[in-house]
Amino acid sequence: MELAEDWLVESLRLYQDFHAFDLSGATRVLEWIGEKGVFVAGFESSKKNEILHLILPLRLSVKENQGLFPERDFKVCHGGFSDRSVFDLKHVPDTRLLVTSGLPGHYLQVWQTGEDNDVIEAVRTIDVQDREESLWPRVSVFSSAAPGILHGTRLSGLRTVDIESQKITYSSGRLGLVDTRQKWAPLETLRPSPGSSGERWCADVRNQGQGPGPCIASLGSDGQLRLLDFRNLCHPVSSAQCPVSKPSPDPELLRVTWAPGLDNCLAISGFDGTVQIYDVTSWDGKESHVEPLFTHKGHIFLEGNEVDAALLVTTHTWHPCKPRTLLSAASDASLHVWDWVDLQASS
Repeated sequence: MELAEDWLVESLRLYQDFHAFDLSGATRVLEWIGEKGVFVAGFESSKKNEILHLILPLRLSVKENQGLFPERDFKVCHGGFSDRSVFDLKHVPDTRLLVTSGLPGHYLQVWQTGEDNDVIEAVRTIDVQDREESLWPRVSVFSSAAPGILHGTRLSGLRTVDIESQKITYSSGRLGLVDTRQKWAPLETLRPSPGSSGERWCADVRNQGQGPGPCIASLGSDGQLRLLDFRNLCHPVSSAQCPVSKPSPDPELLRVTWAPGLDNCLAISGFDGTVQIYDVTSWDGKESHVEPLFTHKGHIFLEGNEVDAALLVTTHTWHPCKPRTLLSAASDASLHVWDWVDLQASS
């Protein structure tokens, strides 16, 4: 109890803003729609799972602090139910369509948010050709004159499908990496880095225009964080060991994300009930132990209970426009939106 009380007092200087919301079930998807809305969805296998379109608290929609607001909580804008687990959800830009993937994984589901009502309804399914019982296709969407879905369970099975016609517009076979500065010699397989045998990992690519330096961050299930350049994926530009107490208990929930509004900042989660933020400019290029710039512990301490070792952050995401604002969700169905204070910059 003392730890929770200490954190509550300390949070007054740790956060510019902090809002909490309890979902009906834990989510592993946080998908932005504009600057004020986000989609969440449950992933339990034994019941119907809610898909919700939430509007952020009004206080987070203004550019300056204007005092108290009557609406200080999340607001449910649209809602629906899925008969299966939702492990992946993407909003199709400039439309009212969503695409979800989960188990069983032999199809994708397309949803539509109501224009004159608050319902999210299923409108069609898209068959997945590479079916594996325990796997589900990862999904990405892109907007064009005819919006499409890129999906695949494995790299060799990637396909692009037109949403309306459901026709396959692209399918991949063998993939290779080509360096145009050298004679053509594709690298079809990359050797893993030393010590990575048996590890699981995730990665994120930094947006163009965010300055020079490595553009890929990869996170191992043991807490190894590596920065890589597209031109030489076999040898990290720098590598560091994050201070995690144990390997990730569920590597599928590992997440590393670049901050869209900050240079050289990234966040990681999936090891415990925290989200850690790092400034990679302080790394010396060699493998070393690093300390986070900020650690969000709200999922652990907000209820004032003793530390729950089983609590796990299931996902997080940066706000598309507010530089230090993040959303995070945890296995206890808590959803937080928080704006952290850079104490090093303010000291």
